[in-house]
Order: sequence, then C-alpha cells, then structure tokens
Amino acid sequence: MATIQDVARDAGVSTATVSRVLSAPQVVSQATRERVLAVVERLGYAPNTAAKSLRTLRTQKILVTVPDISNPFFSQVIRGVEAAAQAAGYSVLLGDTRHEPEREEQYGQMLRRKEADGLVFLGHRLPDSLAEMVEAMGARAPIVNGCEFSPDLAVSSAHIDNARAAGEAMEHLYGLGHSRVGVISGPLASPISRDRLDGARDAAARHGQAQGLAVAVGDFSIESGLEQTLALLRADARPTAIFCFSDEMAMGALEAFRRSGLSCPGDISLIGFDDIRYAQYLDPPLTTVSQPMDRIGQEAVRLLLGILSGEAPEVQHVTLAHRLVIRASCGPVRTRVSA
Repeated sequence: MATIQDVARDAGVSTATVSRVLSAPQVVSQATRERVLAVVERLGYAPNTAAKSLRTLRTQKILVTVPDISNPFFSQVIRGVEAAAQAAGYSVLLGDTRHEPEREEQYGQMLRRKEADGLVFLGHRLPDSLAEMVEAMGARAPIVNGCEFSPDLAVSSAHIDNARAAGEAMEHLYGLGHSRVGVISGPLASPISRDRLDGARDAAARHGQAQGLAVAVGDFSIESGLEQTLALLRADARPTAIFCFSDEMAMGALEAFRRSGLSCPGDISLIGFDDIRYAQYLDPPLTTVSQPMDRIGQEAVRLLLGILSGEAPEVQHVTLAHRLVIRASCGPVRTRVSA
C-alpha cells in the first residue's frame, strides 16, 4: 500500500504539501494540486482518516442542517456543499430540522460534542447552544450560514441581495404596465422574506403604487401559494400580477389560476423566486429570480474551511450574483380587467 511519503517523493513535494492538497486544497496552487492528485490516483494512495482524526482531533465531517429537505431549492444548495466538501476531503452529515427549534438544538449539540468539525446551516436561526459558541469564539466559531443573511447571527454567510432581486422582479411587472400587484412572501420571521418584501415595497413606492401592493404571507410551499393566491383573487381589486417569493409558491399560484378560470399570462402574470429545475418546464414556463444555488453551497463550505484552517480572522459575508430569468408567465397588463 502506498504511503504519503511515496506520494511526496513521486510528486516532488513535501509530505506536508500532500496533506494540504488532501485536506485544504484551496491553499495549494492549482499546478501543485493537480500534480499531487495525479500521483495519488496513480499510486492508489488512501489516507488513514482514523489515524488523522486521532492526531488532529478532527472528524473530517461537515454538518449541514436544512429547514425543509423536501424543498428542491435546498437540494441544489446541498449538492454544492457536497461537491466542495468532497473536494476538500470532508464528508457531509445532513440534518432536516423541519423548522423545529428542538431539532436544531439536537444538531447543534452534535457540533458541541465535536461529532463534526463545522456546521453549515441553511435556516435563519441558531439554537441557543450555538449562539453561545458564537458569542464565546467570535469569528473562530466553525459555523457558516447559507442562503439567509442577518448580521444579528454574527456568523459568516453566502447569499444573494434579496432586496435588490425582489425590486428587479417588481420593476419588470411595472414595466409591463401592472399597477395592482400581489406579493406572497415567506414567513416574516425569515430575514430573506423581510428583505424581499422591503425590496418589493421600495419598488412599489418608486412607481407611486404603494397603495396598490397587496401582501399575503405564505410559507414557501406549494400549498401556501395556492391558498394565498386564492385569497388575493377574491379581493375587490384583483391583482393583475402576482410575485411569489419561491417557485414552489408560484406553482401553487398557477393551480389557483386554473381553479379560477384565469389564463397566465393572458389574465394575470406571475413571477417566482429561485429558478428551481422545474421552473422552466411549467405551463407556462415561469419567469423567476435565479439564485446560484450550487455556488451558495460551495461558498459556504469555502468560508467554513477558512475558519477551520485559521485563515478567517473576521466574519465574512459573500453576496453572489442573481439574475431575473424572463419566461412566458409574464405579459403586458390587459386594458380591461374585471375587478
């Protein structure tokens, strides 16, 4: 069986460099990394992870908690986490918290017991035990948030500018002549819901349409999109367009249109948020804000590895680019719309 000394000799590097390539590749030049990995593959070298764990008190595992594992948005973020973690020699432990504080605390205790080296959490809050860890350790706490952004959490994060993205979606609708717009937000306990709502309201104010903005609150699910859309359609001043803060809620909105005998976009326009893989295959294909889901997961892992290697002296917030993807679910407002 090949040893790390064999790999180092054949690659012309030190054993420490081989170790860094396998545990923290981001700190090694691409040329050296590729040379070492080629030798590793040729010799069939497999590091003794059990012995390494005993020497370094590291598990080489990352814990990832997700508030709703059934949501396809999170599945794509997790794929990005997995790819980045595997490339760095880490395994991923996955926990579905189901928005339940008790489950969040259980997974938090796993990190406190050192059953994982670090945590990437995709929800909007930290359990008390981890909030205490962050308070005690500051930027050294091996905890990173993905998707949400709240400075109150005091941890590094990877996310998009949700307020700006929502504002761009609303600008698109106003540009098509819509003045009565309905918005279906996620839970307002979530920073991303509040940020998106702020962006939508700012856009409405810029166009003098603050009074014409109808707001309903969902929970990002298809079912809540259906329920809240039906409620908006029953209003005396029915919206000519609806902006949902998730693609799943937009799927529910399409069902509500069908039940109400409305065509999209002929009678009513629709915008979603996320650009999950199903969005382009809906009928009609969904206009939506596209988030770089894989990149969010990858950046969250990169931030966490920086903390674990001691190279992140302060909390970092990475804002990734979004884009508005225009498809067939939006059209100009009709000149005659029944109230």
